[in-house]
Amino acid sequence: MLSLTDLGWNPQRSDAPATGDCVVGRVSRVDRGIVSVLTTGGPTRIRIPNRLLATQDSDQLPSVGDWVLLAGEEIDRVLARTSAVTRKVAGERTRAQVVAANIDVVFVVDDASAPPKGRRIERYLALAWESGALPVVLLNKTDATQDAESAVEHARAVSLGVDVHAVSARTGAGLELLTKHLARGRTVVLIGPSGVGKSSLVNAFRGNRAMVTQDLRSDGKGRHTTAYREMHPLPSGALLIDTPGLREVGLWASEDGLDHTYADVVELAAQCQFRDCAHRTEPGCAVAAAIDTGDLDPARFASWLKLQREVARIQDRRSGWERAQAAAQLRARQRSYKAARDLERPRRPL
Repeated sequence: MLSLTDLGWNPQRSDAPATGDCVVGRVSRVDRGIVSVLTTGGPTRIRIPNRLLATQDSDQLPSVGDWVLLAGEEIDRVLARTSAVTRKVAGERTRAQVVAANIDVVFVVDDASAPPKGRRIERYLALAWESGALPVVLLNKTDATQDAESAVEHARAVSLGVDVHAVSARTGAGLELLTKHLARGRTVVLIGPSGVGKSSLVNAFRGNRAMVTQDLRSDGKGRHTTAYREMHPLPSGALLIDTPGLREVGLWASEDGLDHTYADVVELAAQCQFRDCAHRTEPGCAVAAAIDTGDLDPARFASWLKLQREVARIQDRRSGWERAQAAAQLRARQRSYKAARDLERPRRPL
């Protein structure tokens, strides 16, 4: 039988573990309106109530890793999150999708045997830093390359302030260095594109072959082995959340995440002569000077600008969507008020 501490509950949380007939549980999986919840009384499957589904609000809809308050056979509410990996949903819609909630560590997984993809790692790190958890980069599949050191060197160049580990899920090499992150009660999430071996890492951490794995496609792209997000208890007592490969990593409210990821560029920009420097041809531009001297990779600077523009567009679109949502909620309240008033109004005799 698992205790709340085993499930990752922090005694310092302000939420009460139980209120009246309500019970606290932790979401381990979400399937089209039904959630799997782990409680001290055992696992249970519960349907998400329509009142939560109707909100379309990522803060109210349960996600994997969420703590929820259960009232009988229904979710009463989602408790406040201490951290969350959140991205923009794929496509044109301006909505947030919580990938994993209440995590302590984010393992950003990439392929050590493939050509270096620094820009991809930077994007995932922005997502990880914004979550409020600790990012760690794992370069998997070192058993499939003779030049793992080069891959690590390249990853470290774009992962400032982040530990980078070369590992092999197949042979177990390097996994012992991750023990400190997998302590009892800690929650870790794996994020990364398809084909980098996230499911293989889950198997290695669990010590079994619970997750199905697949080889790359003939074009070298990854296959979606994992089709859903799920939280797995590990023998060490940690909780590991596996996620499907993210083909589209849209950032969501990631200003702080960008500042952490590109701390070197931000520091240079603060040294420019003019506060509104566009870092092009302005005199006294510290960024341009660093590019000229080779201290700053122009591709890294271009990536920073690109992600800044992306976040600014999302913020503008979010503002419009949130205003529309607020207006819709106001209209709904007005309709409810009118309906209640009509019911209270005495009817005229026929």
